[in-house]
Amino acid sequence: MRILEFTLIIMTICGCRRPDSWTTPYKRLVYHVYTILIMLLIHTFMLSQLLDLILTVDNSDDFTDNFYMLLAMIVSCCKMFALLLNGNNIKILINTLTRKPLKPVESDELEIRQKYERFIQSNTLHYVILVQTTCLCVSITSLLTEFKKSKLTFRAWLPFNYSSPPIFFFVYFHQLLGFTVGSVHHIACDSLICGLLIHICCQLDILECRIRKGTRNPKTLHKCVIHHNYIIKFARVVNNTFRRTIFIQFVVSTLVMCFNLFQFTKSTALRAKYVQLILYTCCMLSQIFFYCWCGNEVKLRSRQLVDNVFEMEWFELNEDAKKVLLLIMKRGAIPIEFSSAAVISMNLDSFVGLLKTSYSAYNILQQTQAS
Repeated sequence: MRILEFTLIIMTICGCRRPDSWTTPYKRLVYHVYTILIMLLIHTFMLSQLLDLILTVDNSDDFTDNFYMLLAMIVSCCKMFALLLNGNNIKILINTLTRKPLKPVESDELEIRQKYERFIQSNTLHYVILVQTTCLCVSITSLLTEFKKSKLTFRAWLPFNYSSPPIFFFVYFHQLLGFTVGSVHHIACDSLICGLLIHICCQLDILECRIRKGTRNPKTLHKCVIHHNYIIKFARVVNNTFRRTIFIQFVVSTLVMCFNLFQFTKSTALRAKYVQLILYTCCMLSQIFFYCWCGNEVKLRSRQLVDNVFEMEWFELNEDAKKVLLLIMKRGAIPIEFSSAAVISMNLDSFVGLLKTSYSAYNILQQTQAS
């Protein structure tokens, strides 16, 4: 089973990773053109919304109609750039998991990795279903309401008249396609980051398995120290590579949650959009929850390693083996913790804090609207 295979397929679909088999100059050129077209699609959609916000919007209702989707598209563009700019780093990280000492060697270690890979694929698949169901719901709702009125799904400023049917069809489906492709970039980046975090938990399980074997053969314990150092370095590289993306996601999720709550309190004209707003809110909550849950699991699992090592029959080992175990425990006393731009820790407490901040911002927005 390949590392993050399903996630890498999604990255290929959204133009962020050329297939390994496409090595000829012609295929490289084709994929580069495909990447440029995807980039133009989502950036022109995002730019039309941004210009609408700057040039057209003049009241709070129009602002909220535009802003919550604009934020999601801005993050989508940022995630595409993050995946493209860090393409080599991503390849190195994945290759590191296939080399010693992180590579599983024995059958029980392979079973541990396969268990975690199945878990990653299952989570990614459920995330894909949730996000694409939301996109489908938005598209169907729009076709049944806005399309009949020759109205665009999302607010946009365009430098030309799109009232004629052919041009309107092009602009209308450009928006839906840009929205859907943008959602795929969210899936690709989120599943990649969370998948790498879950693989850190996997490596901690493999390390613990090797330490238990080492108590029966103390000569192998020295390799466990090297393995532990590699895990810590791997986690540091993952955090440094994606911390800015994670920080942007935290900030945007807070704002989107606030504006979505405000959308729910608007007039009955929005009732046709309640279902898509609920699904969209569920997507944003799931998105940030996955980050926080995975970061929390890494922290708990790295702490648990120390307790599990202490519970082993270390008192029967010789002095050298005890020193090795003590070194692992002292190094593991500081848990592996992920943060977004060294500001917000990725754990469940941060998720709860995000919800509280979103609700506080929503209350301020409501009071401003009332006054």
